[in-house]
Amino acid sequence: MSAFRPRDDEVHILWLSAGLGCDGDSVSLTAATQPSIEDLVLGSLPGLPRVRLHHPLLDFEVGDDFLRDWHRAARGELGAYILVLEGSVPNEELSGEGYWAAFGTDPATGQPIRTCEWIDRLAPGAWAVLAAGTCAAYGGIHAMEGNPTGAMGLADYLGDGWRSASGMPIVNLPGCPVKPDNLTETLLQLLMHRAGLVAEVPLDEMSRPRWLFNVTAREGCGRAGHNEQTDFAASYNSGACLAKLGCWGPVVDCNVGRRGWMSGIGGCAAVGGICIGCTMPGFPDRFMPFMDPPLNGRLTADLLRPHGAAVRTLRMITNAALRIEPEWRRPTRRPTTGTTPVPPPS
Repeated sequence: MSAFRPRDDEVHILWLSAGLGCDGDSVSLTAATQPSIEDLVLGSLPGLPRVRLHHPLLDFEVGDDFLRDWHRAARGELGAYILVLEGSVPNEELSGEGYWAAFGTDPATGQPIRTCEWIDRLAPGAWAVLAAGTCAAYGGIHAMEGNPTGAMGLADYLGDGWRSASGMPIVNLPGCPVKPDNLTETLLQLLMHRAGLVAEVPLDEMSRPRWLFNVTAREGCGRAGHNEQTDFAASYNSGACLAKLGCWGPVVDCNVGRRGWMSGIGGCAAVGGICIGCTMPGFPDRFMPFMDPPLNGRLTADLLRPHGAAVRTLRMITNAALRIEPEWRRPTRRPTTGTTPVPPPS
């Protein structure tokens, strides 16, 4: 058998889903449409390198056959690859004689390979590293105060200033789970950068794709107009603004209000749910308890009350004026039908 030789025009995506998570980001990957994961893997988009996805949910290979390329990557034999982590990184120094999370078995020892070990083996040689979801980016639910696992985000584990083999920082893509199209669009940008079609992916100060997180959840929200005229919902079956019910949308970096969830449809507020801040580094501790109205929501309601009443009154007056058809459109006599005159209304 000839030795394995990596292709120069090929990029592997190693999706490590063995972090502490719920697999929600994997589900999101299958829901993306702009582009879809099929578009990326099947070569539907011109100019991109060939993509080989290694995902425990989607790969047709299992067991040792599935792990073969992971071990090749760890030995530096696979070629260019993007390491994607789903789930937070546990602190194995706290696990005692056992372990918190593992993936596969080490053929040399017959022991499970802990998630931290995979990161140690694969991150240094990765062309790019992507933290998919809030758990991978910042620790998320599993990193709540008092958690026994010592869970943390990937950047906390690898350290400040860490860079991939290409000199790229970790790309954080938060969301609980990450929005489907945000995920595949970021992968697309990385692949286009690899092909030399675009410059390096622009990231903000929190290492997030800048164009995806430069808006708040309120911007584009279908309920925003109700907020400015102090029309606040008192229950979840209302179409008004949800700020007084605990929605954090005005202060949370998230584009779901503009883009929807899938195929431009859905999103938290669009389906009647409040924003709980799941894309933010302070989630969940700084947003709890979830259903209590945040201070900013109560203050906004109080401060806007006189302004909102005036805005609403002026809009109602203008609306009433615009409902009246102009006088010149109404003739003094009704039109005739054939040769029989139609008398004017009495």
